[in-house]
Amino acid sequence: MTQARPVNPWTWQDAYGYSQAVEVADGRRQRYSAGQTAVDAAGNPLHRGDMAAQLNLAFDNLERVLGAAGMSLANVVRLNYYTTDVPAFLAASGETGRRLAAVPVKPAGTLLGVAALYHPDLLVEIEATAVA
Repeated sequence: MTQARPVNPWTWQDAYGYSQAVEVADGRRQRYSAGQTAVDAAGNPLHRGDMAAQLNLAFDNLERVLGAAGMSLANVVRLNYYTTDVPAFLAASGETGRRLAAVPVKPAGTLLGVAALYHPDLLVEIEATAVA
């Protein structure tokens, strides 16, 4: 497995389950995922107005995309979150922490508040970079 080392000059980010940076040694394969949202297999948005449920399904979809490449959340070194409701995201971020709790290295990440996503019912989109 690729050696990934968290780079954290502080500790406050630990409560949020991410790292300030992740250094990767000898990564041979890289996967850049498109943004994953709370949609079904046909691309239909689900869980209108429910941030926690949307986060959960977006992570399910991300794990499916990673799995198709022979990877898992353990290979993720960067996560970007786009949300139309930052306070709701923060309130539901326990879901994010639960999903990342078993990952050996907490990915670097960015949370961005945006005016809209591709469908008005979607509240969150997750973009990942993974290495193996």
